Amino acid sequence: MPDFTHVVARVIRKADREHPADAVLRNELREARWLTPAHRTEISRAVFAYYRWFGWLDPRASLRDQIPQAAELAQRGAQKSGDEELITKSVPAWLSQTMDVRATFARALQSRPKLWLRARKGQGIELAQRLGNCKPSSVPDAIEYAGNEDLFHRPEFKSGEFEIQDLNSQIVSRIADPQPGETWWDACAGEGGKTLHLSALMDNKGLIWASDRTAWRLDKLKRRAARARVFNYRVAPWSGDARLPTKTKFDGVLIDAPCSGVGTWQRNPHARWTATVNDVSELAETQKKLLSNAVAAVKAGGKLVYAVCTMTRAETSEIAQWFTEAKPEFVPLSATLLRLEETGGNGMFVSVWKRR
Repeated sequence: MPDFTHVVARVIRKADREHPADAVLRNELREARWLTPAHRTEISRAVFAYYRWFGWLDPRASLRDQIPQAAELAQRGAQKSGDEELITKSVPAWLSQTMDVRATFARALQSRPKLWLRARKGQGIELAQRLGNCKPSSVPDAIEYAGNEDLFHRPEFKSGEFEIQDLNSQIVSRIADPQPGETWWDACAGEGGKTLHLSALMDNKGLIWASDRTAWRLDKLKRRAARARVFNYRVAPWSGDARLPTKTKFDGVLIDAPCSGVGTWQRNPHARWTATVNDVSELAETQKKLLSNAVAAVKAGGKLVYAVCTMTRAETSEIAQWFTEAKPEFVPLSATLLRLEETGGNGMFVSVWKRR
């Protein structure tokens, strides 16, 4: 295999807070058309290994020396590291101010993330057999893929038989529990992962409004929906302010809010070293604003579901407590913390209320 250290180093030098490493990496790989799939995999793993093991690297060494050092650490793993060392080296110091940082969480961050698929409703077992290299899950239709094949080229993907979706993201939609024939609003839909899952749980019946502040994300949602044969939805931009995209009253509103993303740090290790404690407090205010503005769309007896892929207190339990006190017309039904180290999916928090 050729030495691609120079490509890896170029990605790392270009990456910063405004230019996330995964986006820079995609651009570099897109321009280097001569790379084989194996080359692309090697480069991607080297970039993510660098950020995953950044706390262990010798700061006096050159970047060209640090890259193979990180690859070696990735091969060896963190088995010999004590709990204190794990916590100190795997996450920034400010994190302990905002959440209980367990050694089990830190150890999970240092392992390669699992690749989760969501099959069409009721077809998980059959799909797993056809794909091969799959492990069963206790969550219906969720499959862990452990192979090395590029799944985007599989005919099953092109025909919409599965989506690549994190396990805990799938659990969020199951906690929401939409029913066929209901009307739901996915208020921060992004590229539509949860919109498509809500539709599957609703048997493509009823109606889902999908909103986001960014038009290109909604365009991608439309393309994904067409491939997945999802038809019971419509899109409408929403900036998060008090002016809602529709006067419709919904059986359920899902707010998958923007957050600090701590729960994604296994999959996105670069973010560990660019996020700040100020981001947590600023995003908590954004989350309160989204909840406050969206409540008007929940009908009497309807549900409000709040989800974030983080575990900081300010964005999870404190938001839930604030909302329950601020909106007494909403009765809390559940609050669930989905831990990365326990489920193998992104760390997430989900809270559900019902309007009286």
